[in-house]
Amino acid sequence: MPRAVSEQTPDLPMTIPAVLDRAAALFGDREGLVEPERRLTFADLAAEVDVAARALVASGVERGDRVAVWGPNIGEWVVAALAVHRVGGVLVTLNTRFKGAEAGHVLRTAGASLLFTVTDFLGTDYVELLDGVDGLSLRETIALRGPVGGGATAWAEFLARASSTDPAATAARAAAVVPADPCDILFTSGTTGAPKGAVLAHGASVRAYDAWSSVVGLRPGDRYLVVNPFFHSFGLKAGILASLVKGATIVPQLTFDVPEVMRRIPEERITMLPGPPTIYQTILNAPDLAEHDLSSLRLAVTGAAAIPVELIRRMRDELGFETVVTGYGLTEATGIATMCRHTDDAETIATTSGRAIPGVEVVVADESGSPRPAGEPGEVLVRGYNVMLGYHGDAEATEKAIDADGWLHTGDIGVLDAAGNLRITDRLKDMFIVGGFNAYPAEIENAISAHPAVAQVAVVGVPDERMGEVGMAFVIPRTGAEVDPDELISWCRERMANYKVPRRVEVVESLPTNAGGKVLKYELRARA
Repeated sequence: MPRAVSEQTPDLPMTIPAVLDRAAALFGDREGLVEPERRLTFADLAAEVDVAARALVASGVERGDRVAVWGPNIGEWVVAALAVHRVGGVLVTLNTRFKGAEAGHVLRTAGASLLFTVTDFLGTDYVELLDGVDGLSLRETIALRGPVGGGATAWAEFLARASSTDPAATAARAAAVVPADPCDILFTSGTTGAPKGAVLAHGASVRAYDAWSSVVGLRPGDRYLVVNPFFHSFGLKAGILASLVKGATIVPQLTFDVPEVMRRIPEERITMLPGPPTIYQTILNAPDLAEHDLSSLRLAVTGAAAIPVELIRRMRDELGFETVVTGYGLTEATGIATMCRHTDDAETIATTSGRAIPGVEVVVADESGSPRPAGEPGEVLVRGYNVMLGYHGDAEATEKAIDADGWLHTGDIGVLDAAGNLRITDRLKDMFIVGGFNAYPAEIENAISAHPAVAQVAVVGVPDERMGEVGMAFVIPRTGAEVDPDELISWCRERMANYKVPRRVEVVESLPTNAGGKVLKYELRARA
């Protein structure tokens, strides 16, 4: 199968340190990073990154060393991460919701030598969480923010070491980084089994998010509220890296607090607000939505197994987005594989995740790996420059994920149309079987979302003595509406095949999600 040639930004370098240098040169006096307490131009940001990079050199960090960052979306996170890249290190990110044992697994697996973290996020001291965790190879822990104790080093004290390193040393380190070098180890969400660390490369990351940014229409002067967590590819790559490539202002959002987000949009004249569907659903369901000026919003990018058509329509009509683009990706594919184009018709954008990005192949295959015809479901396979280098320290898992022909087996079920647009129908692991029929929760959720009283829904399979499994729906009502479980089940019976109809409905105030906004189906199954 021939591969398309990627349309790249002219003269765009293919390493993250070089992209930052380019941003400082092209957009130097524009705002590059904005927080309530400080505003940095792109030139200021590059200068701060170099100070942290010189401190890393002074701290003994060598090319290829793994350095971890564990904290929320704050400016110091951006500086520390880009400094790791500048010295040729490999960034390891940790989920902010991890407990000590989970963080310990990531740090041990990656072999991290340094850790940047915080001591006071939502009442949690991450340094304290690691007390008693064995087998770590950490030489030092640096507190980016918060009181310093437990043997940690203060951020300011760490930065002071930069004076002992010549700037020429970090410039040489940055110049020595090549596109094939690993830049990050991003761990899978761990919603099933222990998280595995996907090793991603500089060149693949820059190329993928140049393509991503171009498709979305991100441009210099855009102001990007990065709600998606930095530890995830959606925040790190589609947030920080994409902004550096295109000259958009990075506006970190500490937590997804709806009143705070809705206040910051007019305050900072935010134009770009990507995120999982739950973000837009929550905003749309806010009782005081009409009281906020959201007119600056221009771009939205969303993607997940279930994107209700009704949600896309409401994002345009009620939130005023000019461009709403859906896409599909996973950590092992550098976070991106397919995207709609903003020139696509409304139906394509609303009902599919678009086509493969340039230079990437996507097929839907049967159990033997043979491509399925258009319109027929199968496992989504991805091949191209965006596929990870492998799982860190786990050759067996890598071999299972990437076959001999270079295809990444995603574990997602999808359908390709004749034009190559992908529609994700579900996860292999989320599918349940009702009386011999395969039931896909995403399909059922999409249908239920059209009910006028439903704001959000998650469907899981639960054991049933007669049918083997049946569906159960957890439903959040729209503001001011009530959901009657029996009425909703009857409504479903009129609109979908009997085996798809949930046998039970539970009305809830919220759904359990990970920090990336994905609903944790295993928690719902356990509750059911």
